[in-house]
Amino acid sequence: MKDALSHIRIDFSEDNLFALNLAIAFIMFGVALGIDTKSFRELARNPKAVLTGVFSQFILLPALTYLLVLLFNPVPGLALGMILVAACPGGNVSNFFTAVSKGNIALSITLTAIASLLAVVMTPLNFAFWSHLYLGEKITVEVKMETLQMVKMVSLLLVIPMALGIGVSHWLLRLTAKIEKPIRIISFFILMGIIITAFWSNVGLFKKYYHYVIYLVFFHNGIALASGYFLSKKIARNNERDSRTIAIETGIQNSALGLVIIFALFDGNGGMALITAWWGIWHIISGMIISTIFSRGAIFEFQKS
Repeated sequence: MKDALSHIRIDFSEDNLFALNLAIAFIMFGVALGIDTKSFRELARNPKAVLTGVFSQFILLPALTYLLVLLFNPVPGLALGMILVAACPGGNVSNFFTAVSKGNIALSITLTAIASLLAVVMTPLNFAFWSHLYLGEKITVEVKMETLQMVKMVSLLLVIPMALGIGVSHWLLRLTAKIEKPIRIISFFILMGIIITAFWSNVGLFKKYYHYVIYLVFFHNGIALASGYFLSKKIARNNERDSRTIAIETGIQNSALGLVIIFALFDGNGGMALITAWWGIWHIISGMIISTIFSRGAIFEFQKS
């Protein structure tokens, strides 16, 4: 099984990859339309919560992911997929789940913006560091070769469309008011289309290896949500609204960006793609579950900040 999974490669044409890149750029443009200077004031108003969220996403989650792959010892492709997902910034639907959860929407938007910008450096560095720590010399050369390319790719996919979106929202207020909501809705369906297409085109592989993929993603996503909440609530002592927000920002990852990286830089590695595609489906389901629990107060008592 290990040899079979390590040699799986998923075909993805240059045209499909180009379309995927455009889709990601469009999604990030839509995210940026909701960002203005007021969003970043949250950093000054609520610095502890913002710093907690950034730490949870870029330090705690990758470290816990490393411990999880040590515990389960999956084959390299699956392990690398988990590490890559953990290295990606938060997903664009986190703002929606935060609203449903009665969380701090301003904090969610701020964390989405900051994480997307930090991802230019932190996603390649986190992936290179933790994958090398896990696989050692088996991957050292490959990661060193791809890190700079990953920085360039993430920059193009995140920074440029976000800069355009922020510019439009700042200078073209009327246009932004008209297009922001439709673009967010379209972006959500594009995101789901990307994930489902990647998953469905490889459903045969999933059926063959689902017993490895499902439990890894289930525990990985559960740890992401729980660690974000308890870091914020119990250690940083943030209020309930902020803790819900940080849990969602940590547990909802930009798996579509991960898929682009896999197809462009890792030759469509099957194990990585299976983990990342299933993450993209599952975190929508888990996001709906956790936001419903939060909103109804079934477990946690709602407290106003």
